[in-house]
Formats: sequence, C-alpha cells, structure tokens
Amino acid sequence: MDSKQSSWKGSLLLLLVLNLLLCKNVAASPACAGGAANCRLSLQDLFTRAVALSDNIYKVAEDTFRDFQKKYATGQEFISRAINSCHTSVIPTPADKDQALNTKSGTLLNAVRGLLRSWEDPLQHLTTTERDMKEFPVDMIRRVQEIEYKTHQLREGVEKIIKQVEPGVVNDDIFAAWSELSSLQKGDKNSRLVGFYNLFHCLRRDTNKVDNFLKILKCKIVHEGSC
Repeated sequence: MDSKQSSWKGSLLLLLVLNLLLCKNVAASPACAGGAANCRLSLQDLFTRAVALSDNIYKVAEDTFRDFQKKYATGQEFISRAINSCHTSVIPTPADKDQALNTKSGTLLNAVRGLLRSWEDPLQHLTTTERDMKEFPVDMIRRVQEIEYKTHQLREGVEKIIKQVEPGVVNDDIFAAWSELSSLQKGDKNSRLVGFYNLFHCLRRDTNKVDNFLKILKCKIVHEGSC
C-alpha cells in the first residue's frame, strides 16, 4: 500500500470518527427534549414542564366537572346526596397559600406525589366504568383518559424533581386508598351518578391543589421565593 492510499484511508477513518462524535453530540440535546431515560434536565426545566402539565390537567378536570354538573347534577337534591369528603382528605396538605409557603419543600413535594399516586387507581377504574355508561358523551370519556395519562406523566416528572431536590433521601410516600369503586358500578343509575359527581368534584379539587403547590414550589426552589 503506497503512502498516498494510506493517507487517504487515514483521513476517511478520522472523518468517520468525527461524524460519529458529532452525531452523538447533536443527539444529546434533542434526547432531553424527547424525555430520554438517561437525560438529566435542569430543575428549572423540570418545574416548567411540571407546572405546564399540572395546569393543563386541572383545566381539563374543571371542564369535566362543570359539564358533568350541567348534564347530570342540576338539582339541589342530587347534589345533597353526594359525599362531602374525598378519599385523599387523609393526606395532610396546607390549607392556603401562606401555609404552603411556610411548608418545607420536601414535605410539600411528598404531598404532591401522594395526591398523584392516590388518583392512579380511581382514574384507571373511572375510565373503564365510564365506557360502560353508554349515555356518557365520548368527549367526556376522552377527557378522563387524557387526565389519567397526563397524571401518570406528571408523577414521573415530580419523582425526578424530588431526586434533585432531596438526593439520597428515602421516600416518605403518602398514599390514600380508594374504596368507592362499588359506588360507580352498583345500584340504580342515580346512585351511580352521585358516585361520579363526587369523584369528579374531588378530582377537580385535588388537581387544583397539585397545580397550586407545584407553582409555589417552583417559586420557592427555582426563584428562591422572589416571585
């Protein structure tokens, strides 16, 4: 092999190596945008995404409850039959903004995670039971499916935030069991609608809590309280 051919092959090999390195570096940035498992987003980016997602979930939950109320629960008699407490009431949460601001970030994050986890089971059953209620509008069923999917995404995002805010700390997982499935499946139609009414009411309340707490946490952690 002459020196000219050897030099050409060496240049080609160097070019291939450089291209591989370039592709690797270029791919690194979009990987974060795509949510790759090995990607470590900044705390600010994680909070920005979490707040945007929680805000959207709350708005969809609010619209769903409002539409359900208009269609099925217009009478005072119906509303009075609904349960006054939610299954997540056992989870200690700040009563207002001032209390939330004075709550330790780790404690508030655990409360958010607890609320999200406590809704996974009822949302899963809700989407299934809704499909069996033939009179439910298709768009209402789709909204609940959207809430279920995005709540799972949000919980994953909150887990990543906790790992950065409190690295190495053992999870103090709060969880509220849900035992109202029978209220959605058994009894007469009105009794089942009361169960749905209560669940949608509690879902709106808790998604609002999660949204507000995450906004306060972003203010406290990312902006160091100056917002």
